[in-house]
Amino acid sequence: MTLILNIETSTKVCSVSLGLDGELLAVKEESSDKYIHSEKLNVFIKDLFTQVDYQLKDLAAVCVSTGPGSYTGLRIGISSAKGFCYALDIPLISIDSVSVLACGYLNNNVIDANTILMPMIDARRMEVYTAAFNNKAEMKTPISAEVIDVAFFDANKEIILIGDGAEKCNAVIPANVRIENHLSSSKGMINLSYLKFSKKEFEDVAYVEPFYLKSFKF
Repeated sequence: MTLILNIETSTKVCSVSLGLDGELLAVKEESSDKYIHSEKLNVFIKDLFTQVDYQLKDLAAVCVSTGPGSYTGLRIGISSAKGFCYALDIPLISIDSVSVLACGYLNNNVIDANTILMPMIDARRMEVYTAAFNNKAEMKTPISAEVIDVAFFDANKEIILIGDGAEKCNAVIPANVRIENHLSSSKGMINLSYLKFSKKEFEDVAYVEPFYLKSFKF
């Protein structure tokens, strides 16, 4: 039995879930423009365990989304994940937030082999964090911070945009691009975290840091 706690705090969505052997067991999440992570994260985790017949001591690992995304949200999520791993003496798994978005969408949607999926996380103004994925959830371009305009998109491909950064593209998307409503969720981590656990792809708890991509400024 492999019980994994998944934590996703890279956007305005505060999301936690429990995965059992790669299957979703329970989820608790809320989206707020007020970025409620500091107030709600540990409350949500506590609520998770009221939904299931397991306790914290039954966890095999904790998985956290490391970014890119909200600087504050990432720090809160990673700090909490580290605390659980130290206290319970269990391994830490990390997944980038763009892959979490892509896998969450593809878990529930089928797209054509020639279609490009582009998760987009808001990076303020007209900038987003993004990467291109195929229909098998394979990342085909590196994660980057991009300023979105009409010239950004490949006119010869059908493209699907998802995530909280996609909405800002409404005014500049060409006819071959469409936006679908799908936000960040720890549900997109269930399969990925179980696969990484099976391969023993663990992080050094002491040295895991947020993947800011852009320089953090105080």
